[in-house]
Amino acid sequence: MKIQISFDLNDLKSSIEIAKKVEKYCDIIEVGTILIHKYGIKAVTEFTKNFPDKIILADTKIVDRGQEITSIYSKTGVKWITVLSGTSNEVIHRVCSEAEKSGILVMLDTVDSTSPGQSALEAKDLGINAILYHKTHDQNLESNQSLEFLDELDLLKGNSDLPIFISACVHRDNTNKIIAAKPYGIIIGSAITEAKDPATEAKFYYDLCKEVK
Repeated sequence: MKIQISFDLNDLKSSIEIAKKVEKYCDIIEVGTILIHKYGIKAVTEFTKNFPDKIILADTKIVDRGQEITSIYSKTGVKWITVLSGTSNEVIHRVCSEAEKSGILVMLDTVDSTSPGQSALEAKDLGINAILYHKTHDQNLESNQSLEFLDELDLLKGNSDLPIFISACVHRDNTNKIIAAKPYGIIIGSAITEAKDPATEAKFYYDLCKEVK
């Protein structure tokens, strides 16, 4: 099982410093939306510059001007970008077409989908490489970090053979339940990046994930 660490912090310098402590305990480093909004493309290029041997994902959440935005990110050294499933299929297809030309991969974020199962069904034909299934950060807070949405994961799996990642306010108390759902990968943010000892936390989750065959 893959592990992706999400850096949704407010400070780029400290994000890089934390990432250096945990890079060996993850498969993918995610440059989060907050960093991208605050620092722009610089946030992404700083990560690719500091971690040239790691897979970097930029959580771009593209909703329009897909070809142009994808072209911009293709020059940053990232391996993955994200597009929202709630946008039009035309946008998604243009993102994927441009990404394929540039040798980067596209993850479909179903957070705004009215029918995640349908989004999963259409994803591969649109050129998507992986699916992200989760609720918004704010929804997780309001629902006390409920994992009820995982009940629908089997529907997505049944509708697509693409890799499916889960992001669900992961912490030590719910990790086993999330892993039991058998996603392709899990995405962990503040449980690692805001921990007193990020490296220890990252190793804990990394070891759990790598026990899964």
